Amino acid sequence: MKKIVLISVVILLMMGIGANVSAQDLPYHFQVNKEDVHVYWNSDGTMSLDYTWVFTNQPNSHVIDFVDVGMPNYNFDMGTVKADVNGSPVSVSQGDYAGTGSGFAVVMGNRAIPAGGMGTVHVYVGKIEQVLYPDDNDAAYASAAFEPAYFGSQYVSGTTDFTLTYHLPKDMAPEEPRWHAAPSGFSDPETAYDVNNHITYTWSAPTASASKNYLFGASFPRSYVPAESIYVKPAEPLVSSDTVFSLLCAAFFGFIFIGIPSLTVYSNNKRKLQYLSPRVAIEGHGIKRGLTAVEAAILLEQPLDKVMTMILFGVIKKNAAEVVTREPLVIKSASPVPDGLHEYELNFLKAFEEQKPKERQNLLQEMMVKLVKLVAEKMKGFSRRETLDYYKAIMEKAWQQVESADTPEVKSQKFDEALEWTMLDKDYDDRARRVFRGPMYVPMWWGRYDPSYRPASSPKPTVASGPFPTSGQPISSSGRSALPGAEFASQMVTGMQTFSQKVVGNVNTFTEKVTGATNPLPKPTTSGKSRGGGGGRSCACACACAGCACACAGGGR
Repeated sequence: MKKIVLISVVILLMMGIGANVSAQDLPYHFQVNKEDVHVYWNSDGTMSLDYTWVFTNQPNSHVIDFVDVGMPNYNFDMGTVKADVNGSPVSVSQGDYAGTGSGFAVVMGNRAIPAGGMGTVHVYVGKIEQVLYPDDNDAAYASAAFEPAYFGSQYVSGTTDFTLTYHLPKDMAPEEPRWHAAPSGFSDPETAYDVNNHITYTWSAPTASASKNYLFGASFPRSYVPAESIYVKPAEPLVSSDTVFSLLCAAFFGFIFIGIPSLTVYSNNKRKLQYLSPRVAIEGHGIKRGLTAVEAAILLEQPLDKVMTMILFGVIKKNAAEVVTREPLVIKSASPVPDGLHEYELNFLKAFEEQKPKERQNLLQEMMVKLVKLVAEKMKGFSRRETLDYYKAIMEKAWQQVESADTPEVKSQKFDEALEWTMLDKDYDDRARRVFRGPMYVPMWWGRYDPSYRPASSPKPTVASGPFPTSGQPISSSGRSALPGAEFASQMVTGMQTFSQKVVGNVNTFTEKVTGATNPLPKPTTSGKSRGGGGGRSCACACACAGCACACAGGGR
C-alpha cells in the first residue's frame, strides 16, 4: 500500500513538472490592441519618447514576462527610463534585452500578462541624443525622422489602433515646420497644439500592424535647436587613411551651422489668438467702410472675451436683452426681439436660450466662427492696412468727443454713445482712468446689465446696491447716480473677465477652438528626408535614410 501511494506521488510530481515545462515552452503569441506613441523633439536637440501598448495575450501562449523596447541608437540615457504595467512601476534592464540593435527590456515580474490576459505597458525615455540630421532639401532645416519599435511578425496577430504624435520644439511658428510623406496606411497628420503650446503632428491608423516598421518624419528650422545637436554622419572616406577628407566635410557642415542666420520669429504663443485667416491680410484697394464696432474689433483681432462683452453691451443697450441673475448667469431676451439686430447679436441671444453650459459654449463658438468669416468675406478686395487705420481713427475720434465734453453729464453721455468704439482701444483701461478724473453718471441701461443695481429715485444722495458704491455721490437731473469716473469706466470692461469665465471658461481655449475653424494651422509642403544612405547609425535593422531616428524591432516578445 505504501508503495502504491509513493508511486502515485511520484507520478503527480512528474506530471506537474511536465506541465510546467510545457507552459514555459509555449511560444509568445499576442495582439497589440492599441499603441500610442508621443515623440518629443526637445529644444536642446534631444528626443523623449512615451510609449503605451495595450496587449492581449493569446490563449495557450507564453506568459508576457518581458517586453523588448528598441531604441533609435545607443545614445539614450538609461537613467531616464521608467516603465509601469497597469499603473504599477516595474523595472527595466539592458541585460535582459533580446531584441536587435540597441534597447532595453521591461521586466514584468509579478505584473506579467498571463495567457488569455490583458495588460497596459507604459514606457518613458527621457533623453536620447544624436537624433537630428541635416535636411536634404533645405540647408536651414533639420530632419526629425523616427521609426517606432515593432515586434516580430511571428509573435503578433490581429491589427493595432496606432497613433503617433510629434511634439515640435517650443516657440515655433505654424508655417515653419514641414511633415514628410506619411507611411503606408496613414494619411497626412492632424496639426494642433499640445498643453504646452507646442505644435503637434498626429498620425493615426485604426488597423495598423504592430509588426511593421513605419517611418514618420518632419523637418523644422535648425535655429530652434543647438547647432551641435544636429548629427552629421561622416562621409565615407575614399581611402581608409584619408582623414583630411572627413575633416573637410566636418568643417563644411560646421560652417553651414554657424553661418546660417536665425531669422525665425517666435510667434507660437500669439498664433492661437490669430483667428482671422491670412487671406484677409492680402492687400486690396480702398477702405472697407460700414463695419460695426464689433466687426472692427474682429478685424483688429481683439480678444474674443472683449468682443463678447461688446456684443452683450450692444443687445442690452438696444433693449433686446437683460441680465436676470449673475449667479448663475442668466440672460433673458426681450419678447418680441427688437428689429434691426445684427445676425451675430441674434445668434448671441439664441446661444443664451440654451441652458446647458457646454451646449451654450458650442453655440457661442459657432457664432464667433460665423462672425469672423463674415468679416473676412466683407474685407475681400479691400485694403486691410487702410481699413485698420480708418477704424483706429474712428476710435480716436470717439475718445476726443468724450475728452472735449464740458460737463460730467455730457462727458458721460458721449462715453455711453461711443462705448463700443472706445473699447477698440487696446489700452482702454489706462486711457479711461486718464480721461475720467471727475464723476461719471451711470447709463440708463445699466440696470439691465447689473440686476442688483437700483437707480436713484430722487435727487438726493443714495447708496446703490450694485457693485459700484454711490454713497455720498451727486445725482444728475435725470436721477442717475454719479460715481468716480475712472473706477466705473474701467469696470465696464474689466467686468468682462468674470462674464467670460462664466460663459466660455478658459478664454485661450475658446479662442483656439475658433481659430481651428477660421484660421487652422496650414498644411506645410512635404519635405524630403535626409537621404545619406548607409542606414541608421547604430541599428541592426536597416534604416532607409541618414535622417532616421530608427528604433529597431523589439525581438520575439
